[in-house]
Amino acid sequence: MSTKTTKAAVIGAGTMGNGIAHVFAQSGFDVTLIDVDAGFLEKALGIIDKNLARQVKKEVIDEATKEATLGRITKSTDLGDAGTADIIVEAVPEDEGLKADIFKKLDGIAKDGAILASNTSSIPITRLGAFTKRPEKVIGMHFMNPVPVMKLVEIIRGLSTDDATADAVVKLSEDLGKTPVVANDSPGFVSNRVLMPMINEAVYCLHESVAEAQAIDQIMKLGMNHPIGPLALADLIGLDVCLFILEVLHNDLGEDKYRPCPLLRKYVDAGWLGRKSGRGFYAYD
Repeated sequence: MSTKTTKAAVIGAGTMGNGIAHVFAQSGFDVTLIDVDAGFLEKALGIIDKNLARQVKKEVIDEATKEATLGRITKSTDLGDAGTADIIVEAVPEDEGLKADIFKKLDGIAKDGAILASNTSSIPITRLGAFTKRPEKVIGMHFMNPVPVMKLVEIIRGLSTDDATADAVVKLSEDLGKTPVVANDSPGFVSNRVLMPMINEAVYCLHESVAEAQAIDQIMKLGMNHPIGPLALADLIGLDVCLFILEVLHNDLGEDKYRPCPLLRKYVDAGWLGRKSGRGFYAYD
């Protein structure tokens, strides 16, 4: 799959979607960024522009590369515009019903041979593939946040994903300058199956007044050599996203170690979702 000939579509212009579109376009792909909300699309292009400007300032890229990257991105509110893409990456909010609806529609829109990828962080790929008549072409591409910076792409093979699709997506990830790591399909895959219990236990420590948030994070940073503490990381991911992933793990695997802490539910109920809402375990401007 060559970056010179491949067209990509990204569904969802939120934090992950605009980051994925940024990386594809910077790697030479023509990208259609699709969202039902035209305002989200405008905001996404502004964020991509800002992030590219930061790369220019750091001398990672030059001004000409920035302008060329922006020129490869087309925004659309019509899902039908994904029909010409060779690779379609779904990056809508972590809602199984919403994702299922999109995969059903993409099955009728995408051209023959197109790969349908999901950036889901917890929903089994086999389940999403079952909403299409081409489950062998459905695969997980779990990018890490922030997408332009983080190197890992967790590649998830569904039960029906064929070798050609998996091989193509591994090569594609390398073309994007990422490091692909393949895992088999399971709720939460590897990354969140390991990460979320740690974050949840950190929330329990706060909930049970074992230590203050800053102390919990400092202990994990200095004692375990983590670049960011688990509570600050939860704020970056989004507390609503963390809660959803834990619920998927708890429901699908049935083990109490994945039971979300009541304090996490309380914060989400209050609208304290982390950085994106200005308040989570920490306050943000």
